[in-house]
Amino acid sequence: MKGMPGLRALGRRLAAGLLGLLVLAAVAAPWIASQDPHDLASLSLADAQLPPAWLPDGEARYPLGTDDQGRDLLSVVLHGSRVSLALAGLAVALSLLIGVGVGLLAGWRGGRTDALLMRLCDAMLAFPAMLIALLIDGIGRVVFPAAGELQALAVLVFAIALAGWVPYARTVRAATQVERQKAYIDAARLTGVGEWAILRGHLLPNVLGAVWVLAPLQLAVAVLTEATLSFLGVGVPPTSPSLGSLIRIGGDHLLSGAWWIAVVPGAMLLLLALAFNLVGEAWRRSSDPR
Repeated sequence: MKGMPGLRALGRRLAAGLLGLLVLAAVAAPWIASQDPHDLASLSLADAQLPPAWLPDGEARYPLGTDDQGRDLLSVVLHGSRVSLALAGLAVALSLLIGVGVGLLAGWRGGRTDALLMRLCDAMLAFPAMLIALLIDGIGRVVFPAAGELQALAVLVFAIALAGWVPYARTVRAATQVERQKAYIDAARLTGVGEWAILRGHLLPNVLGAVWVLAPLQLAVAVLTEATLSFLGVGVPPTSPSLGSLIRIGGDHLLSGAWWIAVVPGAMLLLLALAFNLVGEAWRRSSDPR
């Protein structure tokens, strides 16, 4: 038992180090990847479906093998992780804005406003997040049938954000109900500070602490949601492959023996989700006074 705190601290450092390494590799993909998977001139179909370097017929220049188009899988996965992380980050930022706004308003106003907004949260929780994301993404494709790549990505971000804002709203509402009873809020009212100024300058900074704890966990959920939507063919356009679309493409070649085309991006997705969850759990434990 005496060594448990030390082991937990070591686990937190390892999780943070793994997450930092994965994010850094994804961000630096254009500079560290040996091949640009979007440059068709650099591809050769003669190199298609080469196994990883440690297997027979593998080549050292393709350490994780190649896909069905002859692209270096390591380079493809790094670029795909970049797309997935960017979309997940934008979606979490948008869901945070929506959730914090709803939570502040519900916790501050109370009464009918609180009841109405919380019933909306309950209604959102009644449906699986994936179903909500699929519904919003499908509506977006119907409304914008000729949407370009940028518009399609924006619809995807909006769909993931609408599926993930409720935890922020409920957390901020609970924190706001506690903070609004404190003396500094009464003091601000007595000095003539307006309602929105109190919300923006006094309440918001004091309730954000609970929100940041949720962010890493929600990033893991957003990455998996994006990957699932792309795997189902309603996520990232084929011109901007993400981890989910890479896994879907690899799934078509599992029976042919080219298992690495699906396993490599799948392993990267697993590592990202695991790292985000471990960091989020460690952050939650360190911020919990109990």
